[in-house]
Amino acid sequence: MWRHIASNFLTLLVVILFLLGGVILWGQSQYSSAGPHEEALCLRVEPGSTLRPVSNRLESDGAVTHAEILRIGMDYAGKQDDLKAGSWLIPARATMAEIADIVTRGGASTCGTEVIWRVGVASVEAVVREFDTEAGAYAESAAFDPMDAEGAPPEIYATVRDRADTRYRIAFAEGVTSWQVVEGLRAVDILEGEIAEVPAEGSLAPRSYELSAGDSRAGVLDRMAEAQEVILAAAWEGRAEGLPLESAQEALILASIIEKETGVSAERRTVASVFVNRLRRGMRLQTDPTVIYGITEGQGVLGRGLRQSELNRATPWNTYAVAGLPPTPIANPGRASIEAAVDPSDTDYVYFVADGSGGHAFAETLDEHNRNVARWREIEAGRSGN
Repeated sequence: MWRHIASNFLTLLVVILFLLGGVILWGQSQYSSAGPHEEALCLRVEPGSTLRPVSNRLESDGAVTHAEILRIGMDYAGKQDDLKAGSWLIPARATMAEIADIVTRGGASTCGTEVIWRVGVASVEAVVREFDTEAGAYAESAAFDPMDAEGAPPEIYATVRDRADTRYRIAFAEGVTSWQVVEGLRAVDILEGEIAEVPAEGSLAPRSYELSAGDSRAGVLDRMAEAQEVILAAAWEGRAEGLPLESAQEALILASIIEKETGVSAERRTVASVFVNRLRRGMRLQTDPTVIYGITEGQGVLGRGLRQSELNRATPWNTYAVAGLPPTPIANPGRASIEAAVDPSDTDYVYFVADGSGGHAFAETLDEHNRNVARWREIEAGRSGN
């Protein structure tokens, strides 16, 4: 009888182990298989959230088939206590393993709401954007001028400022002056601290920077200066041979002029070649943006055409009146203009003028240049007559 009982017990144990193994294999399959959700979703994890309510929400939203399996899988992987607060984009058909990685990886939120301050050469704009999961991109919800003391920000801005997972960025246009950078930072109300003085012209890298509420304005300037130092040092190290430039600072000055002369990326190196050829031949640079800087010194925009008296007025930056490069940069150039300054195209051009398409017509001789200028004046006359 005991043999019969022992035999039945062993059989039952084998069945139980077999079933348990099957359950484990099924759970592993569920954890690593594509999820049921046909569309991406934005999962917001509040600060202090625990895995159980988050996993239950994922199940109710249709992103996972079984919340319990997600919890067991994350517990087995040692991730059950690693949830990161934020808004996380869960792709369509994401596996539980992929979801576990997304909600524990950390970093900047990948969906939800973001606020971007755009600092341009003529204005500062704040934009509130929310992620559209169907389009897979951010869509603008509101825009306002943060420097307008009389206008109140839109209500949505106050709402998103209270969310812990709102992402903040500030983007500086290439060619902004250091004064414009400082004024833009002063308009960002999530930043703290005063700015003691305007940084040296050209010393700041114009690009996009991540922000957090409570960051210092001086800290953002430090990051911009460090980035520009790295860009300039690398460009100067890889510079072409035989340039009429004696230092990286002179390359930065030339890059700032290139930045202000053209917004067409394809012609930056050609514009650079014109100025390099002029420097080699001892010709004055005769570039309007330097004259404008001598008038404004980077504080705002001129907002009108240059007068003949201003072209004749001697300032350290008037390259019609003084030879060689001006004493300082006239703006903060981007990486592409810095790289163009140290690696110009190989041309014989010494003149250029606008061609009516947004770019420029280049010339090797004064006669050819005069013809290009005449064509440009015809285009201007035609536009003013319409």
